[in-house]
Amino acid sequence: MENHASLAPAARMLGYAGLLPLIGCVAGLVLLPMHRALLLDAGFGYAALIFSFLGGLWWGQGVARGKASPALFTVAVVPSLIAWGLMLLRLLGWTTQEALLGLGAAILLSPIVDLALERKQASVQGWIALRLQLSTGLGALTLALAVL
Repeated sequence: MENHASLAPAARMLGYAGLLPLIGCVAGLVLLPMHRALLLDAGFGYAALIFSFLGGLWWGQGVARGKASPALFTVAVVPSLIAWGLMLLRLLGWTTQEALLGLGAAILLSPIVDLALERKQASVQGWIALRLQLSTGLGALTLALAVL
């Protein structure tokens, strides 16, 4: 259930703009294959950064609610730990493509947390739809980097 407050147009526009770095990396893989390693690293770094940012959003929601359960704060640190773990696995021998596959899957699953939070407290109108669109876009672009 959503409340009557509407999502600011700037939030929607800038949210979609946040997909541009990965769109650029995917396009770069097609147009500039000689820069493959750089583009994969840049795409992984950006996707990991945004995934960590999502955890920060959940942390902020927990703080704003005042009575959030410890489970919410625990879930909020998971994206950063996953991103860090995937980075370590890359350093230990995983390919960037393998790390991108794991990261893309995690990003695609991340709206589950938002949907659970939505059941407990109504959010701004349009927030869940935007989260689903952005996570689908970011997750799909991250997976595209892995398979190109």
